[in-house]
Amino acid sequence: MKYGSLLNKFRLDGKVALITGGTRGIGLATAYAFGEAGAKLYLSARREEYEDAGAILTAGYDVTFYPADLKTREAACALVKRVADDAGRLDILINNAGIANGGDTPLFTEQQWRDVIATNVESVFWCSQAAIPVMREGGRGAIVNVGSMSGIVSNIPQNQVAYNSSKAAVHMMTKSLASELALDNIRVNAVAPGYIDTDMSRGGMVHPVRGPIWLEMTPMKRFGRPDEIATAILFLASEASSYVTGDILVVDGGYTTR
Repeated sequence: MKYGSLLNKFRLDGKVALITGGTRGIGLATAYAFGEAGAKLYLSARREEYEDAGAILTAGYDVTFYPADLKTREAACALVKRVADDAGRLDILINNAGIANGGDTPLFTEQQWRDVIATNVESVFWCSQAAIPVMREGGRGAIVNVGSMSGIVSNIPQNQVAYNSSKAAVHMMTKSLASELALDNIRVNAVAPGYIDTDMSRGGMVHPVRGPIWLEMTPMKRFGRPDEIATAILFLASEASSYVTGDILVVDGGYTTR
């Protein structure tokens, strides 16, 4: 067997990638990684979340922004159609949109539950459902879902039944889609981040009770960076992982080893 440049397998030249929740945190870090790898980028987020994303426009990447709130099938289908119509294809879908509502279960409202499930679970399903025919037409594709270590363990001290449940659902959805789509040459994987220093998690990191517990329970004794998740997503989206599907790649500093 002859080997070419293995590093070239991480390149995304000519690939069209849609990243939901792509304007901050892990999504934005992934956008920078994909841009550096040569992808044509489509970033989606709720309109109010675009403040931190402007700098990527000056980085020299091919980037298009599409505002969308992906809580409904209609919105997800419209977003994927818009990307496919503009680019003529869709090679990579990163389902990153998510929220992290927590609270004591007896006090958790029906609307809070619905918001978490609609954003964290249903948007993943609807966007994937819309992307599959486009990827089939192109002959291949890669879907990477952003799960969480909270879909594997019930991390403490916070109470977050809805969030934990939503991420566990994402993990099983990933495995189920991977099995269903393998013969279509569409790979489906997920990353399961630990505590990553983003706007979503920073409040807990500086919390006088939660922060020290989170660090103590993380063997590497530090919080992760968004770019450390972005590189994992790049691996799963690229030909570097061409024989990987249905995997949940845990990137948590060792938290789930305890």
